[in-house]
Amino acid sequence: MVLIRRSREEGAAFAAVAAVGLTLPDVELVTRYDGSPVLRVGGAFMAGLASHESAEPGTIVVRSTAEDRRWLLEDAPETYYLTDYYRKHPVVLARVAHLDREALRDLLSVSRRLTIGKARIRSGRRGPPPAAAST
Repeated sequence: MVLIRRSREEGAAFAAVAAVGLTLPDVELVTRYDGSPVLRVGGAFMAGLASHESAEPGTIVVRSTAEDRRWLLEDAPETYYLTDYYRKHPVVLARVAHLDREALRDLLSVSRRLTIGKARIRSGRRGPPPAAAST
């Protein structure tokens, strides 16, 4: 995998993403092995700057269902997109500069809900986590 170098503008864009994401229950900001910031829930990836060279600068990657992704790509192609590299994963790419605070919160809330499900499967827990109903 080829990683792209981060700019100050991307750091500022992700600061806005983190500010919104950290208002959601149980979301934590961590640093990946390559130094890039990501949001996690239950130890599982929730959102981060797109790190593959095929992604445009200022893009985040978030979890998405196939149906939601299809709808986002059709409804707002100026904001949401995919590259061949990300197509095989249950994610969508979003241009941060095109997202207002409400759209960003909605996008991160969906990603959080999907991540909680993945984190529960990974940990072997059953039933909803205590904060799951407060999205």
